[in-house]
Parts: sequence; structure tokens; C-alpha cells
Amino acid sequence: MKLLSLRTEKENFIGIIYDESGRILNLTDALPLYQKLKNKIDDFPRIKTITELFREQLFNIDLFKRVIEFVEKHNLMEYLFVKESFRYNAPVEFPPKFVCLGRNYEQHAREFGATPPSEEPIIFAKSGTSVIGHLETIYIPTDVGRIDHEIELAVVIGKRGKKIKKENAWSYIAGYTIVIDVTARDLQRKDIQAQHPWFRSKSFDYFAPMGPWIVTADEIQPPVELDLKLWVNDELRQNSNTRNMTFDIPSIVESISRYMTLYPGDVIATGTPEGVGPIKPGDKITAWIQNIGELVNYVEAETD
Repeated sequence: MKLLSLRTEKENFIGIIYDESGRILNLTDALPLYQKLKNKIDDFPRIKTITELFREQLFNIDLFKRVIEFVEKHNLMEYLFVKESFRYNAPVEFPPKFVCLGRNYEQHAREFGATPPSEEPIIFAKSGTSVIGHLETIYIPTDVGRIDHEIELAVVIGKRGKKIKKENAWSYIAGYTIVIDVTARDLQRKDIQAQHPWFRSKSFDYFAPMGPWIVTADEIQPPVELDLKLWVNDELRQNSNTRNMTFDIPSIVESISRYMTLYPGDVIATGTPEGVGPIKPGDKITAWIQNIGELVNYVEAETD
């Protein structure tokens, strides 16, 4: 199941891709209709973002399936299909936590002359205000030097957990999406040399394209070994598979939750493979991950 956060000129809403033709069901309208007709709940709120679903503890794959079955049975599909034009929001806007991994692919670490971690993942944070959606523009600053792309598989947490064991980690995952971890590389190098955190080089506005949707965890079975590729314009820059991660997803969840409680809607970007490189105004970035889809963003210079 693919869930999207969308917007029209009037409002935000949640969509579910209904079939292979790409028709989208408006879940924001369908949920209260289902609750009213099926469960006699008249005041069920219109949930307009996936972030709200997580906050209200309503991100429930079985619930979404029941809603679809109900509206099919009662011939309500045509009423609930999205017919107006829309734009994409990031599937998780302003995540409670945006946790990232550094050097989690050995060849990426070595292309920068760094030593890959061996005992524990390198963990850092990225600002939630960096997040933008599919087909949106990455506005890059022109006064900080080189800006790089980094494609990453992102894990979206579905339930609260602390000190999660590897063998239980999969049950805490709501789904998966794509993140482009845009990085001010020269600024990052400067901070590394000064033994400062990477936060500012990773957290400019627009530096975290995410999307185009969340693919629910039931659609991608463990061990989640997926091809991932990134193009800048027509040039293939990154081409790998998540099986090449030093720390796999259960190990990542176990390690992070050892230090902090994970909450529904938290996003974990699992690291990037080799092939990162600079981007510039005028570029088109296409990030693709097997079984998830394609995230496209455009690069422009930031203006005052």
C-alpha cells in the first residue's frame, strides 16, 4: 500500500494509490465516512496529513484495508477518487525525529578517505524543517561551496519503542520511503576538522527531499535488500543495493533505540552508497529505490 500526503489550493489531504492505473483514493474523506456509516461515529475528525495519522495513532494498515473494502462494497469509490489537480507534500512533514546514519556503506566511507564504523552506527540528526516533497525545488545557498546529493532508504517508525531488540525491530516499522540527504560538503568538512557535529551542513532549508510516498511495511518483506539509484540529469551517479549497508535495519533500530525512545512518525535515513557528487542550479535529481518508486526534485539557487 502506498500512502501519500497531498495538497490542493484548498487543503492538505491523504491519498492511497488504489490500483496500477494510479487512481488515488482520498483517505481524508474516506476515514470519517467509514466511521460514520460503519461504526456510527458522527464526529470523527478529518485527518489531513500522514503526520497526523501517526500522532493520533491511526496509522493502521488493517484499518486502511477495511476502509477500502467498505467503500468498494458500498460503491463509494467514484465519490472518493481524487479528480482535482494536486501537489505532493513530503509523506512525513516535520517528523518527531529525523535520525541519519553516516558512512553506513563501506565504499561511500572510503571514497572520502574515512574509516567505516565497525562496532556501532554513526548517528546524527537532520532538521525536520529541511523536508520537502516530490517534484519540489531544492533551493541551494550559493555562499557555502560544494553541495552534494545522497540517496538513502528511509525507515518510518510505526509505534513507540525503547531498547528494541534486533529480532523485534521489524514490528516497529510502519513503512519505507526515499530521502535525498542534501549536504553542504565543504561546510561538513570544515566541521569535521574542527570536531564539530554535522548538523548545520545537513539541515539547510530544502535539504531533505522525501517521498514520493510511504510504502507500508507489509509490501516489502525482510531483509529489505533493494536496488537504489540516483541520476543527476541523465548521468547515473549512485547505483547500489541496501544489502551493502554495514549495519542492517534491525541493527540500526536496536542501536538508536538504545539511546532514545522511538515514536510513530520518526524517520531514520539509513545511509548512502558511493557515488555522491555535486549538484548545481538547473539540475534535475531522480532518486529511485526498488519496490518504492521514484523521487524527483529540481535544483535552483537560493535568493534573498
